[in-house]
Amino acid sequence: MYIAQEESFGPVMVISKFKNGDVDGVLRRANSTEYGLASGVFTKDISKALYISEKLEAGTVFINTYNKTDVAAPFGGFKQSGFGKDLGK
Repeated sequence: MYIAQEESFGPVMVISKFKNGDVDGVLRRANSTEYGLASGVFTKDISKALYISEKLEAGTVFINTYNKTDVAAPFGGFKQSGFGKDLGK
């Protein structure tokens, strides 16, 4: 879908279904976009959330929430969404 491939500034949220247990398929789909500013993972399985958050190509990964951050936290993106993070090395 177009909305899943573009960097939309919203409020917009894309929710995608996936086959049970196909975590690597979800990661391939999520990382196949040319953008990577932020992403969200919603799950009851904290081990799965941490695994996915490490593999996502996004500047910020929210777990079981979205857009809750601290202004002092480093901010930035991947790919066409920027380079590196401010306040970082």
